[in-house]
Amino acid sequence: MSAVFESAVPALAREERIEFTATGGEYFRIWIVNLLLTIVTLGVYSAWAKVRRNQYFYASTRLAGSTFEYHGKPLAILRGRVVGVILLGAYQAALRYHPPTAGIVLLLIAGVMPWLVWKSLQFALHNSSYRGVRFGFRGSWKGAYLYYLGLPLLAGLTLGLLYPLVHQRIKRFQHAESRYGTTHFAFDAPVGQFYKVYGILVGLLVLGGGVAFGVVAGLAGGVAALNGGTADIAVRAGQVLIVFAGVLGWYAFTLCVVWAFMAILQNLIWNHTQLGPHRFRSTMTWPRLAGLYITNTLAIVCTLGLFIPFAQVRALKYRLESTTLVVAGSLDDVVAAKGGDVNAVGESVADLAGFDLAL
Repeated sequence: MSAVFESAVPALAREERIEFTATGGEYFRIWIVNLLLTIVTLGVYSAWAKVRRNQYFYASTRLAGSTFEYHGKPLAILRGRVVGVILLGAYQAALRYHPPTAGIVLLLIAGVMPWLVWKSLQFALHNSSYRGVRFGFRGSWKGAYLYYLGLPLLAGLTLGLLYPLVHQRIKRFQHAESRYGTTHFAFDAPVGQFYKVYGILVGLLVLGGGVAFGVVAGLAGGVAALNGGTADIAVRAGQVLIVFAGVLGWYAFTLCVVWAFMAILQNLIWNHTQLGPHRFRSTMTWPRLAGLYITNTLAIVCTLGLFIPFAQVRALKYRLESTTLVVAGSLDDVVAAKGGDVNAVGESVADLAGFDLAL
């Protein structure tokens, strides 16, 4: 299904595939030290851990013979995390000791969150560079409030019917307002294709749920009929096993649908993203993605969590190496843009709140 949204490659353009050279063994050494020091310092070292992780991953990401660089400063991130802990701590304290106040605190956090997301995008891109040229974000705080607060609230009032529109507008805001040097990105995915992807997701989930319910109900009724309609322990046990198997089957089917949705969505977004005259091309497939998640999960469980860094490297490698830059001309035709330091508070609070701000 992911092939539906693959874009055509210009005949005279050349493709530069992203390479990710990190290995699980190398990252495990970074990860285990980061984990131990973060525990010993009660979380303080997490800012330094993030910088070490990002520097390693950026340096391991290669495009057209050059690697990326991460320039974030640990102290800046730490200050932001302190603010994040205060905000989230205030909510938890209010929820525990005075629940009526928790709603007010939550509203205040929701009110400031778009600003934090905006600052996070600025910080993350400003502290990323390629071939000595930094990225940047020109989007305004007004746009952040519109796309991260206003439209989601409106989508909630429509019972989610506007969510594909919201998703498309957020991605357009993230991509089209980003730049590399003085060259701006562009995003031209139409809203209709987002609705098509979400329609596929919802349709498959509803169809799968209906089939699972019908099969379970039929088998459970058949077990009872074979035993003359009695309700003894053996019949009940058989019906419970059927229901349990049905739930597992429905869960597995749902995971496959979600993985397909993720692959199609990544292809849709990146196949409609452009940097100046250069276009991106994504070829992620859901069977590969599903196999990756299944093996990663099994390995993490069997190793009691020690496989986590290996799983992270495998997942990131597949996502990055599924993306190609279709180059039209030269990548060196970019003028560096000057920009001041950007506050890290937004990025750090967004990390604690679980926001996915990755482009």
